[in-house]
Amino acid sequence: MKAKRLVSLVFAFVLGLGSLPARADDDDHRQFPRNATFTTLITTPRPIEGLTGDNHRNLYTGGSGAPPCPVWQINLHNPALTPVGFIHPAAGNCGFAGIAFNETSDLFLADGAAGRIYSLSPNAANPPTVINPFASGAPGANGLAFDDKGNLWASDGTTGRGRVWKITGPGANCTSTPTVNCQEVFRIQPMANEVNLDANGVGGVGRDVRALPPGTITVTPTTRNAANTAGSQPLVANGLAFNKKGDLFNIDTARGALWKVEFDRHGNLKSPTGCDTTYTANTLCLSNIFVAHPILEGGDGIALDREGNIWVDANERNAVAVVTKDKKVIEIFRNPVNLPNPVAFGVGLRNAGDQSVGNNRILEFPTSPFLTGKVFCTSQSDGDRRDNSPRSAGEVNAGAVSDGTNRLGKISCMDQELKIPGLPLPID
Repeated sequence: MKAKRLVSLVFAFVLGLGSLPARADDDDHRQFPRNATFTTLITTPRPIEGLTGDNHRNLYTGGSGAPPCPVWQINLHNPALTPVGFIHPAAGNCGFAGIAFNETSDLFLADGAAGRIYSLSPNAANPPTVINPFASGAPGANGLAFDDKGNLWASDGTTGRGRVWKITGPGANCTSTPTVNCQEVFRIQPMANEVNLDANGVGGVGRDVRALPPGTITVTPTTRNAANTAGSQPLVANGLAFNKKGDLFNIDTARGALWKVEFDRHGNLKSPTGCDTTYTANTLCLSNIFVAHPILEGGDGIALDREGNIWVDANERNAVAVVTKDKKVIEIFRNPVNLPNPVAFGVGLRNAGDQSVGNNRILEFPTSPFLTGKVFCTSQSDGDRRDNSPRSAGEVNAGAVSDGTNRLGKISCMDQELKIPGLPLPID
């Protein structure tokens, strides 16, 4: 009798285990849109990357290129490119990346190539022109985020060194000696160290992650090795976002990893550093990786919802994913594969609409997600990498001449409502 009861209990336990994945899938369906689709909200005559918004259903982005460079406001209900300010660098063009509001309605834009961050007060009636940066000496300045004390945090983007700075006031300089109103708080571990560099800076110990295209491989029956050296992806410190507890998340583009960085109640770094002495002492230990997953490869911008889930634009995969607070990675959307011939832009690629969807229903290198209420939108820079290559296909072509009429960037929004709203916005 006891044996029969034991068998029954084991059978019931196994049945219970078998039901767990189905229950988990049901939970995911309740929390996140299933079979999500996207539609273009607006296209832009200049390249764009960052995206943010206010509490009046307005989105904001900066148009890169020759100055004066517009900062646009786009209303979700009546989309149009309304200039609310201009950036006019003293020298050179604009190359905008991250964008963020502080709590007093000032808008900040990173210009990575120039190593500058600009600030302005958006005004549609009388758009201001800004010449002098809020901060300089921040090479690669990319992701931007504000903490609850009003400090601006910035990542160093495509430099690949992994630096993250805390900027405490205007006139900041992050690389002067001494630095001004700026502190390099930590580094995301680069993909390779520099212990064996020669006089020309060639060497490195670690890994070199490449995107195909522009990289290529030679496929044979026995191997598939590199055919060229193009496509290296060194970017480890990219999109930044704080949660309600004050933890800082960083998306690591090269590794497809999300890092979680913790601080004590005084704002001092609490996360462990210095585990690998071949890097700088302030380099985060790999134990600070919250989750790593192939779905997150090419992760660019990130945004949090009210339950602490982290939404990720996986740019080179033309995909949107979410990392739950329990570290589960879910792909919400990825461009469908192009249909077979006679489609001219390539069977098996994901860089253009086809007979079943159309170019206004695909993503073209999504870079910066933004959640406003239950609406999810993303900017797209149309980078020429991996799933989005060649970028000349699709609705926009960032490789075209910037003549005011060519479509070089776009913003798309999810057709389905979010089940969990975005975090409350800092400004009205």
